[in-house]
Amino acid sequence: MFVRERVVQVPYVPDAGHTSLIAFCHEHESIEATRLTTEEEGVAQLCGAWLGGQRGALLLQSSGVGNCINMLAMVNECRFPMLMLVTMRGDWGEGNPWQVPMGRATAAVLKEMGVLVEKVDEPDRVVETVDASIALAFSSNRAVAVLIGQRIIGTKRWD
Repeated sequence: MFVRERVVQVPYVPDAGHTSLIAFCHEHESIEATRLTTEEEGVAQLCGAWLGGQRGALLLQSSGVGNCINMLAMVNECRFPMLMLVTMRGDWGEGNPWQVPMGRATAAVLKEMGVLVEKVDEPDRVVETVDASIALAFSSNRAVAVLIGQRIIGTKRWD
């Protein structure tokens, strides 16, 4: 779907939930996948990409959403289109208590920053949800986050 929708910049913070997508982006010659040290770098990169005429998508985990809050003010005020694919922690079956607070707050925090939020918990709905979110983000010049639930990506044990 990224290739079809002309998404060419994909900044990401390494995350097991995005492993396959990250590998695809690195292997595909029309996509520039960029490993980040912190999530807000990806917000800035995608704003610059849009100003340069390119589409992008930020891949991150729910625990990294908090790092983006200040940068999302710029996205909202400037009406930059932005697609964020957020793998969730701290929800269904979470085994790490440190992930719970931000996981529970992710949707509300994003909404407060003007981001449109779509949550998907069924594997067979991921593609259609991401496709619809790409269309929404780039046709409305709005930030859209797809929250991919732990029922899809699985849980991690904290023993």
